[in-house]
Amino acid sequence: MSLLGVLSQLLAIAAALLLAPLMTGWVNMCRAWLQNKSAPPLLQPYSMLHKLFHKDSVLADNASSLFRAAPYIVFGCMVLASAIVPTLSTDLPLSPAADAIALVGLFALARVFISLAAMDVGTAFGSLGARREMFIGFLAEPALLMVFFCASLISKSTSLTTIVETLGHRELAIYPSLAFAGVAFTMISLAENARIPVDNPATHLELTMIHEALILEYSGRHLALMEWAASLKLFAYSCIGLALFVPWGVAEAGSPLALLLALPALVLKLAVGCAILAFLETTSAKMRIFRVPEFLATAFMLAVIGLLVSILLGVGGV
Repeated sequence: MSLLGVLSQLLAIAAALLLAPLMTGWVNMCRAWLQNKSAPPLLQPYSMLHKLFHKDSVLADNASSLFRAAPYIVFGCMVLASAIVPTLSTDLPLSPAADAIALVGLFALARVFISLAAMDVGTAFGSLGARREMFIGFLAEPALLMVFFCASLISKSTSLTTIVETLGHRELAIYPSLAFAGVAFTMISLAENARIPVDNPATHLELTMIHEALILEYSGRHLALMEWAASLKLFAYSCIGLALFVPWGVAEAGSPLALLLALPALVLKLAVGCAILAFLETTSAKMRIFRVPEFLATAFMLAVIGLLVSILLGVGGV
């Protein structure tokens, strides 16, 4: 374990914790601009977190220890997911844990705990949101695995660091299979992060909300951790997409100069990606919850087509 590797790992965790709320603020600003509305301040998510951390947490009388522990577990899972994705460098001490299958399992673990916590108090909205969350996860996880398998056929490994080193640090090649996988991953990311057209993060309508229904009973520091974890999940999915489809700019192992240039490259790519996300949300309408299976089945089909194209063309094709 090199000193530079430890430094890059700590820098990656710090970047995730600091940039995740900034991403949320940037998406909200871009969406307001596209809708011809007055944009909220860019740093508003930081102000909200600061306010919530200084408020007392109000708990229901029948809330169990699971309800109290769930925000810390979910937040820890999202921090770990952001840490094992190669955002700044491939020289990460946690890179052996950066396996695509383990990463999907980490997201699933967070989903299970947030759903159990939503049902713990026994409210109708919490149970409704938990059922919808598990329903979407049940459909999205196989599609996400197919996307990872499509990229792993090119790099001969399910390790994200190996995938980044293969795609970003070799000669430029055209992989048609990644085009199908990219569209599928975009659809999966919208569903997993409760964005339009699957869910609307800007509304609290009782009959349509998913993420808000899960955290409706939380307040104070518990709510702050849940909101921060939601921003970290969006950051993690964005970085996974960059690692799979736009891996250029990530530093190689043992390259301190490239590590310094990797941070502004990451910020630039995330800014462009968030602007595209805001555009997609502005030009799309929220679909009915009963149409979500068709939406995610299409993502799964596209990922499988990408996998078949990769096999037929000889692992990606050039």
